Amino acid sequence: MNIRIKPEIPQHLFVGAMDGPATCTPDDNLYDVWPKFLLMVLLQGQQHFVMDGEHFRIEAGDEAHPEPVVFMLNIAHGCQLRFVNESSTPLRKVMISAPQPWIDRLIRSQPTSMPKLRAFFSRHLATFRFAPNRHLVQTAEHILKPPVAMAGELLTLHRNAHAFDILCQACSVLVEADRTAPNQPTAGSRRQSEKVRDYILAHVCDDLTLDRIARAVGISTSSIQRHFKECFGIAVSDFIRQERLETARAALERDGIPISQAAYLAGYRNPSSFTTAFKKAYGVTPKHHRA
Repeated sequence: MNIRIKPEIPQHLFVGAMDGPATCTPDDNLYDVWPKFLLMVLLQGQQHFVMDGEHFRIEAGDEAHPEPVVFMLNIAHGCQLRFVNESSTPLRKVMISAPQPWIDRLIRSQPTSMPKLRAFFSRHLATFRFAPNRHLVQTAEHILKPPVAMAGELLTLHRNAHAFDILCQACSVLVEADRTAPNQPTAGSRRQSEKVRDYILAHVCDDLTLDRIARAVGISTSSIQRHFKECFGIAVSDFIRQERLETARAALERDGIPISQAAYLAGYRNPSSFTTAFKKAYGVTPKHHRA
């Protein structure tokens, strides 16, 4: 009888750096990639890789004309990675990867920005890129060129400290991106939308309807639908569905509840419909998340 052992997902931040080679690997083999959040600070060179048939190209100029870029990629479920080696420009980059538990803590610690972060981190192969400011570039340089005397655990601490700084800056840019766009929501509509979000989170397992939410927070249903999407980039119904699935996922991992009970928590009467929605959101079936 074959016994399948569930691999242990890393719980800690990984920080890597490259300064010189033109490619990450000399081959075009397929590599298995676990669910994670990847952030790349490419200071120079080119990266081209393929995940689940989707091509990603990041350009950061050459030695004479570097054009640094920050590239963020969410891998919601396991997939395969293949590098395409088509550039001879030396790479200068910092790579940071954060596991799912870290993402969960980040989202929960940002109540105002939670829906936008949740929307990004729930999409498989969601991307975001931007040109870094001078401080972020200098922080990446500190990782690439640490003090000569540092080694071992001290070097790890040095890299992690700067990596957290980069993550903080990058996630802040992601959250603020829509707020700087034209027709940004007013302070009043944002406060109203935050009341709606807080009510949903407090009653996520209840029978929520737009009418019930509207009565509870004292806002019309049309205003709720319009302003919530403007503020958080996601429809109210999608946010409710997303949070219910997350509640079910957490209960499966923490308490090992039956799938039928998890389906009820997520608002599904039919466990098979719940399984379909769960797999679409997380890339695996509910049984893979049971404790």
